[in-house]
Amino acid sequence: MSTFDDRKKAEEARQALKEELCFKAEARRNKLIGLWAAERMGHADPAAYAREVVVAALELPGDDDIAGKVLGDLEAAGQPITLAEFHKLADAYFAVAQEQVMQDVKG
Repeated sequence: MSTFDDRKKAEEARQALKEELCFKAEARRNKLIGLWAAERMGHADPAAYAREVVVAALELPGDDDIAGKVLGDLEAAGQPITLAEFHKLADAYFAVAQEQVMQDVKG
């Protein structure tokens, strides 16, 4: 195998790892958002609600699916937030989730 092939294979492996870590961070972020929203709503089972949010995130690409779910549920519970507030929250939790995932990787 040539040096070029080795580099190509290594780059593909790096890209696959990067995508996997990003997926894990997004899933962790969604769980954190779900836990936050469940607490705000006074949900009886925050972990179950967080799982619902994670599952909702798999329905459509992007954040529209979880935004719709969380904003709708918060509205129904009398605890509404704006879409801008949701995106700010999602960004903050994504940063936390990235750190947590990297700590998991480092062991």
